[in-house]
Amino acid sequence: MFSANLYVERRSRLRREIPSGIVLFLGNNDVSFNYPANTYSFRQDSSFLYFFGIDHPDYAAVLDIDNGKDYLFGNEVDIDDIIWMGQQPTMKEQGNLVGVENTASLKDLTSMVIDAVAAGRDVHFLPPYRGETIIWLSDLLGIPHLKVKAAASEHLIKAIVKLRMVKGDEEIREIEKMVNVAYLMHTTAMKMAQPGIVEQEIAGTIEGIALAHAGPVSFPVILTVNGQTLHNHYHGNTLETGRMLVIDAGCESGLHYASDITRTVPVGGKFSQKQKEIYEVVLNANLAATAAVKPGVAFREIHLLAAAEIVKGLKAAGIMKGDVAEAVARVRPIGVDVSSGVEQSPGRKDHRKVADFVRAARVAAQALSQTGS
Repeated sequence: MFSANLYVERRSRLRREIPSGIVLFLGNNDVSFNYPANTYSFRQDSSFLYFFGIDHPDYAAVLDIDNGKDYLFGNEVDIDDIIWMGQQPTMKEQGNLVGVENTASLKDLTSMVIDAVAAGRDVHFLPPYRGETIIWLSDLLGIPHLKVKAAASEHLIKAIVKLRMVKGDEEIREIEKMVNVAYLMHTTAMKMAQPGIVEQEIAGTIEGIALAHAGPVSFPVILTVNGQTLHNHYHGNTLETGRMLVIDAGCESGLHYASDITRTVPVGGKFSQKQKEIYEVVLNANLAATAAVKPGVAFREIHLLAAAEIVKGLKAAGIMKGDVAEAVARVRPIGVDVSSGVEQSPGRKDHRKVADFVRAARVAAQALSQTGS
């Protein structure tokens, strides 16, 4: 957890971006996998962590924009909790850790939100991504659960994107620590990528490195000789000379800052000539994009620059044909549109164009990998 003053300052900046009403943050809950006491590893909501820092289930928070007050909601532990987990901090102690003076029970949260809705006040919340959160919001706001996502506050989305896209020094230090652990994960995988090794051996080893040096992996490890499948989590293949191994892996710190690195290496440590050419196409795109990053340049421009470098390189290698500008014009970045500050996804037709573009390059590379040419 960072200092209480940092969380206070973050909430103050957010408050200046929201004109009126209340801002509602619902933390995540434990999720059971076979009976209530057996739960998956808990992962707190990232925006709740950013503004309130408490990494425990069953918490919520409110920023009252009009009254300038912050509230933290949760239930005090009982004897059953103490038997399972040992002595736990009180709500007041948790609030002190993150600079929140006003604490109350989850029942009080329900009353506050219902009163705000009855008074016609704006209730700002982010789009939910868990079913139980959708139900919780539906109960609090009196909105049918199928309409909850559509009622999320675009004003709040843009405000949080604006704040979180600029990282503080304390955040950069956390990210760099995780990049260093990911470096160890990937260099270990490269050394292990030898003929006769099963993918699972490498995947398990690098996940163990993450847990030993930081925390869990930041997403399920992708490690496969079948890189033409974009998100391939199968690890049962035996490595063979001439194949290429895709490794997409990273780790997450105790404060939930993460690394995410993808590398492709030849099994046995030596590229064929054509594999080397394709690898250098990607490397050149990476270097060009890195060199172009500077204040005032949109993410979209960096993305399209990298795409243009890849198309030019694949044309030079004899894998693609056609006009570079026309091919790049069909590539629509997926994610955050910085011009609007909201997440945007392409339509089905645009998504297919992007997928076809990526798949063409991957299939070409994989075919060359399989033939060893």
